[in-house]
Amino acid sequence: MVKEWEKRIVVGKTDLHLVAFPLGSEGKYTGFIVVGLDEANQRQASLLNLSIDEITKFVNKMILFSSSMEETRKNELLYTTASKFHSFIDTNEILHEIIITLQRIYPDFHYCLLVSQDYTLDEGLPVKQLAYDNGSKTSASMKAYLSGDFQIEDRTSEGKSYLFAPIRGRQGVYGVLQVDAKRYLNFPDKVIDFFVSLAKTAGNALENAHLYQQSRKLNNDLQLINSTSHHLNANMCLSDKIEFMSKKIKDSFQADEVSFLCFEEESGGCNYKVLEGSTSYFSSVEAKRFVTSINSLVKEQKEPLFIGDLSESTSLNSINKWSVMAVPMTDYEQFEGLALVIRKKPYFFTFDDFKLLQSLVQHSTLAFANSLLREKLEKNIITDYLTQLHSRYHLDQCIERHLAEDDRGHFLLYDIDNFKQINDCYGHQTGDEVLRQVADAITRKLGSEGLAARWGGEELAVYLPHMPSEEAETLAESIRKEVSEHSSPCVTVSGGMVSWSRESKADAKEIFQEADTALYEAKKNGKNIIVFS
Repeated sequence: MVKEWEKRIVVGKTDLHLVAFPLGSEGKYTGFIVVGLDEANQRQASLLNLSIDEITKFVNKMILFSSSMEETRKNELLYTTASKFHSFIDTNEILHEIIITLQRIYPDFHYCLLVSQDYTLDEGLPVKQLAYDNGSKTSASMKAYLSGDFQIEDRTSEGKSYLFAPIRGRQGVYGVLQVDAKRYLNFPDKVIDFFVSLAKTAGNALENAHLYQQSRKLNNDLQLINSTSHHLNANMCLSDKIEFMSKKIKDSFQADEVSFLCFEEESGGCNYKVLEGSTSYFSSVEAKRFVTSINSLVKEQKEPLFIGDLSESTSLNSINKWSVMAVPMTDYEQFEGLALVIRKKPYFFTFDDFKLLQSLVQHSTLAFANSLLREKLEKNIITDYLTQLHSRYHLDQCIERHLAEDDRGHFLLYDIDNFKQINDCYGHQTGDEVLRQVADAITRKLGSEGLAARWGGEELAVYLPHMPSEEAETLAESIRKEVSEHSSPCVTVSGGMVSWSRESKADAKEIFQEADTALYEAKKNGKNIIVFS
């Protein structure tokens, strides 16, 4: 076991015999104990030979003990790290703990985590996105990611060795741990095993955190869909529902612009109306061109659109670096439209956001269609089909309410002069057209100043709340002139007007009776005049 070197080494003026004692076992040596003996002490070599076995055994045991303690420390740290990993539900904390553990065990290496998903990370963490381009397919990092096995690469251009260990969970690989050895190095098996074990532990922890976050997001999404559907099924008008959905989508997706569009049936889906409750951007000229392009693309592809960067879409010709989601809204019977969501940053929305938006739009479309149908029915109830003026029932209700709330008002009752002769000479179709022309003339002159209704037959009524008497009389005359100047065949109207104030304490029945009497006087006095009562 003890080999005396044959070579004599001269130290100073004294010749020494060097004797080397190996440290290690089973052919694996970690070093030697070298003893120099001069010629005068060579007789002590025999005594040294007797004790060298015990010395070697002791030193070897110390080396093994030290190595065992080091392995125990690494295993304990690996266990502690694994426990920490599984207590984290935040991917940021897991990645941070990986780096801390690596730097504590092997501080001489450099580390980088190549992740396969776009995590929101703290600054300072050595984390990069794993490259998926064509040039990276043959790289050691991509091989480790695709195969799930560690890879070692020596880069002659850098004079370094790299180890790549896959961060692997039970359901997939979530990234790669890159170890930079700073120089060429033959990584020991124990070192490789440690890196592979840590990467695998981290992969399981990342997977658990990801699944937890997914389950929470799914639960939140279901709650959002449920609460939204419940709210939309409440008795709300269409504009309130649109406003509610716009706000809900802006808050949930952090969107800048949200719009719901309704396409007109007569235009074949080319013309659209921005529904009240959408954000203001969609009323601009720029938005009109944008919506037209998006709608054409949706019809061409026959599916919803998910655009990461609008400027990169060759078919849309836009310089805006926006994220866009567009989902068709189709009820097949009552409603056809488009939901548009914009964030003025590229690649902002995730595909999960896109799927959630589709679910929300699907649930809201039926609610919008029901509201639209209800509003159409309500409008039909209070609207005369032929003239598109309000019905007498609606006018009666409005006047009753105004009599209770307002200080003054004016009621005008018009009758088309010689209307029977129009029907007899030109036919009832022309008579209907004349009624529509007179109604249009009243609507043009009235604007938003009051309320017009078809009273019955060829009689049309106008109610003017709040207006001073002089202005009401002037408006009544202007309507009479408008009818005579813009009707074909030319017709005239006679009218009776009644004014009331709170002091008069008039009721609706009395007002109608007085207006009818004034109209009779106008007819009696030659027609085409207004009598003011």
